[in-house]
Amino acid sequence: QVQLVESGGGLVQPGGSLRLSCAASGRIFNVNAMVWYRQAPEKERELVAAITSGGSTNYADSVKDRFTISRDNAKNTVYLQMNSLKPEDTAVYYCNADLRSNRFGGWNNYWGQGTQVTVSS
Repeated sequence: QVQLVESGGGLVQPGGSLRLSCAASGRIFNVNAMVWYRQAPEKERELVAAITSGGSTNYADSVKDRFTISRDNAKNTVYLQMNSLKPEDTAVYYCNADLRSNRFGGWNNYWGQGTQVTVSS
């Protein structure tokens, strides 16, 4: 019923930039927040950046001043602009949307399939 489609992952050299996109589609009444997570091999999944429908943002300390999260509420799409990339940014990046499908329903989380970001020289 609800699907998140991600794009923009790939291989980039240290210091380079990458832009991730995630579009939510299906029966969506409104979106409370959209969030980017990442998980490196043999590490715990961590929150990277989050943005609410009102525009408030939060970032992990490790990406502050390098990454920027933004969204287009009309298109239910969230973006992650990643600059000054470091090898430690290498991970699978997942998009998450906290939304409801009608005005009377509860809030649910939906996940994208993940996209690989590799930072290496």
